[in-house]
Amino acid sequence: MSVERITSPENPTFPHILSHATKVPGLIFLSGQTPVGKDGKVVPGGIQEHTAQCIANLGNVLKAAGSSWEQVVKVNVYLKNMDDFGAMNEVYEKLLPTPKPARTCIQAGKLPFDVDVEIEAIAAV
Repeated sequence: MSVERITSPENPTFPHILSHATKVPGLIFLSGQTPVGKDGKVVPGGIQEHTAQCIANLGNVLKAAGSSWEQVVKVNVYLKNMDDFGAMNEVYEKLLPTPKPARTCIQAGKLPFDVDVEIEAIAAV
């Protein structure tokens, strides 16, 4: 089985701990993306701006892997505070294509850099 590691030049990299995605025959597993810009710093704003940045970062990785949001079959959303669920959903609903992929959303105890959201995905090839 072939295994390809994917890195997007549009996102900050952390090669010592992860690849942005791993592509195997039929599937692409995307690492969780936090609301950081290319400079590696958390973008300004609240949960809606942060959700949009996570989705944009995942879009960059999908593009680098030769895929798109239309191919995403599963999304996992990790929120710092479940009280942000409604505001996150407003952005998520607008930015992801319809029909939406399967999704899980949970409140996480602590996220990297104390961000308020992290999103990961699985896409079909």
